Amino acid sequence: MRIIDFRIRPPFEDFLNTAMYAGSERRDRIARAIGFAPSPAAQAQSVDGLLAEMDRAGITHGVVVGRESGSLGSVDNATVKAFCDQHAGRFIPAASIDPADRKKAMRQIEDCLTAGFALFNMEPGGAMPPMHTDDRRLYPLYALLEDREVPLILMTGGNAGPDISYTAPETLDRVLGDFPKLKIVSSHGNWPWVHQILHVAFRRPNLYLSPDYLLANMPGMDDYVQAANTWLSDRVLYASAFPFAPVDRYCDWFRKLPIAPENLEKIMWANASDLLKLTVSQGAARA
Repeated sequence: MRIIDFRIRPPFEDFLNTAMYAGSERRDRIARAIGFAPSPAAQAQSVDGLLAEMDRAGITHGVVVGRESGSLGSVDNATVKAFCDQHAGRFIPAASIDPADRKKAMRQIEDCLTAGFALFNMEPGGAMPPMHTDDRRLYPLYALLEDREVPLILMTGGNAGPDISYTAPETLDRVLGDFPKLKIVSSHGNWPWVHQILHVAFRRPNLYLSPDYLLANMPGMDDYVQAANTWLSDRVLYASAFPFAPVDRYCDWFRKLPIAPENLEKIMWANASDLLKLTVSQGAARA
């Protein structure tokens, strides 16, 4: 089975200055808390180690997600693109938008579309100053992305802002309703609001959930799995959120969840492939 890991942050250039690598003690503590030994590739800051973990897991593609965040560190889009270009056919670049600077963000969207980015990432709660997802200053950016018909990853779970209000699902629900043709991926699955975000997904067909490492052995796990194996099977995206979870061991664990094989194939490949509009040749590059 081909597999797309929808959230990978490689140990490469600007990524090494972000909290997930500079704060290695916290990162490794999170890995242990969800039931995994820390990734040797993350600890050694080794790209070769990451590729080896992907090979062992059978991960054919990885979506590389940078960030524009005043509080969590930033990764320039050029760095993301350079890494993906160095490993053409293996990685798919997601461009990040600076939500604190509307004019800059509008330019970023147009420039990155021209440069060949497949999708965009935004972290409103990590901006300076932090913003909630439904902040009206963000609406011109949502409108432009909807018009361009490209998907958007929003970090709306986990450590998405200075307090838990920045993960509140009602703010995301409003955005989904105001931009019904914009496909939005909630990274970290909007955890810890599991029941609430599943309700939002039930009523908003433009919402995709990617619980990633916050699925593993955390409260609400069984509810994500039940939805993924039934009515939400077409809109769940597999992701490890490396370096917080080891790519290979997390994948092995995920494949043993009580999810029917036909739904597992959608979650780990087909849903992301359709969202990213991968061509047959792109899909076969690492198959």
